[in-house]
Amino acid sequence: MSRLTPVADKGVELVLRWLRVLRDDLWTWRVDPLPPSVWLRWVPHGFVYLIAFGILLGDLDQLLGEGRLPHTGSALVAAGQSGAAVLALRRPVPALWLSLTATLTGAVLLRRMLMAGQIDGFSWPWTPWGIAAHLLVLLLLALRVPTRVSVEALAVTALLTYVLQGLWGAWNHSSTGQTALVLFAVAVVLGTALRGRREARAELVQQTTLTAEERARRTLLEERSRIARELHDVVAHHMSVISIQAQVAPHLVPDPTDELKENLAGIRQNAVEALTELRRVLDVLRSEHPAPVVDAAADGHEGGSGTAPHAPQPTLDRLRALVENTRAAGLTVTTEITGERRPLPPGVELSAYRIVQEALSNVLRHAPGATAHVALDYRPHELRVEVTNTRPEREAPPSQGAGHGLLGMRERAAMLGGGLTARPWAGGGYKVSARLPVGPPASAGPTSHHKDATA
Repeated sequence: MSRLTPVADKGVELVLRWLRVLRDDLWTWRVDPLPPSVWLRWVPHGFVYLIAFGILLGDLDQLLGEGRLPHTGSALVAAGQSGAAVLALRRPVPALWLSLTATLTGAVLLRRMLMAGQIDGFSWPWTPWGIAAHLLVLLLLALRVPTRVSVEALAVTALLTYVLQGLWGAWNHSSTGQTALVLFAVAVVLGTALRGRREARAELVQQTTLTAEERARRTLLEERSRIARELHDVVAHHMSVISIQAQVAPHLVPDPTDELKENLAGIRQNAVEALTELRRVLDVLRSEHPAPVVDAAADGHEGGSGTAPHAPQPTLDRLRALVENTRAAGLTVTTEITGERRPLPPGVELSAYRIVQEALSNVLRHAPGATAHVALDYRPHELRVEVTNTRPEREAPPSQGAGHGLLGMRERAAMLGGGLTARPWAGGGYKVSARLPVGPPASAGPTSHHKDATA
């Protein structure tokens, strides 16, 4: 007995699992509308309505005439079977139960008439119109549900037929159970085949779409590679020439002034930095899956993994150099840093630097003669970046930019879960404000305030 107990328990578990699957498949009120035909659109739906109307009239005539059922019973059975055909257009599983319930009701009422000898030779337990209605229901069900559910519906129909005809039985009737089950099986097989054909066609369309997307992706990668080659062959070459000329120029002039040397050194430094940034862009263009900037703090690493191999990503430690470069270009810039200055995650440092860099570049391009103010506010859980400029003193020359600077700044802030606003400021100026969330500081310290007002 001890050896049989585990086997028996496993058998009970399998039966319970099968019953749960059967309940989930057949005890549901879910909506599963029949999709419109590819060529005929809604014609099949209208055809089903016409068949259901014919079933209603034919069933009423047969039950009232040959079956000699009262009007109420005949109307209930006929309405249930024809209504099941209509309901199957939208809810096939509930339509199955409605059809079986109407058939069971009709079989019970007709059996009483058969047993009493009031009718003789009547089709039982399935009437011809009941078979037609249930055929339509099973076909519409098999067109939408998985094959397992269709087989379960056929099994439930066969069980009801066996109980009525095989176990309960009746006298003086023409048995229709075997014929009905054969027809029902044909309807299920036909519906399942049509459903498989439709799914195969849909899968073919999906594969075609994926192939087109893959072709488009390959075309994009080829175009990016072409752009990378052009940038490398043209822009990188010119930037290298500028760097070399700026380095050699002081040796070509007798007794160059310190100011000239400083300007040429600045030109060479800017060219070198531009080359570094260009190499980083080329790496992104040549990569099939460019990696986003990674917040090292979020990953639990000390160093970020998003740096290019040629040079480290700029951080706020290089803010002073950025401001000095901007001043050398002729823009008056002041800086202000408040809060406890501390190392931030690489993603935040890089985004803050790029936002300041882009904002100052916009001031240079669009606000000639204006003055700019850069403010960084280190807060416990976020960094506030603010770049403002006064009203320009003269009209800006036409810009060749594509207008993607503000969009790029907003994307950088949104990537970190923050936000950025850019709007006109008092006196005809402009203001860019960014909020970049960061983790809390490791230890609380005194708040510092630093302001650089030199021009």
